[in-house]
Amino acid sequence: MGRKSGNGSDRARMVLAQEAARIIVEQGISDYRLAKQKAAERLGMSERGSLPGNSEIEQAVADYQQLFLGDTHWSFLETMRRAALAAMELLDAFSPRIAGAVLHGTAGVHSAVDLHVFSDSVEQVAFCLADGGVSYRPFDRRLKSRRGRSESYAGLRFMLMETPIEATVFPFDGIRQAPISPVDGRPMRRADARALREMLGR
Repeated sequence: MGRKSGNGSDRARMVLAQEAARIIVEQGISDYRLAKQKAAERLGMSERGSLPGNSEIEQAVADYQQLFLGDTHWSFLETMRRAALAAMELLDAFSPRIAGAVLHGTAGVHSAVDLHVFSDSVEQVAFCLADGGVSYRPFDRRLKSRRGRSESYAGLRFMLMETPIEATVFPFDGIRQAPISPVDGRPMRRADARALREMLGR
């Protein structure tokens, strides 16, 4: 009986992960916890049960995009990555790194390119954008710098090649220690412009 119960629990986790992935892709929800809550409500499942982890949700998002969007998704992703590269070239003086869904390949129509740039001040980055004729809006983002500790970082939102870009500004030494990913609890994966060019085959 224990094996049957375990299989049932695994099946429930998979179904909930798939529904959460659908919600993320179709509704543009970036908060995995919220997506899981919505999925549990829609399926009539208790949140007190064994919920899928964020890594399971991310994999389910990738599976959903491959199954239902196919080549359309990869064409869209390439467009976003080309815009990301253009933004990184514009902000080259600030050692830009790409992170998040566009790097991982799970970006959707509601996603923005997530860039990390490194400078003494957000104003220096703003001046660079202004000199390039790019309009921007400021924002603040809280990220975990170490387990159990969050810090607030300033950033700039702008459009380039009809693609939304969010450039979060870190201090210079922030390039050595990536913030903690909310997906798997590990340091965020980052890539520089050279690595992105290789992904694009350039």
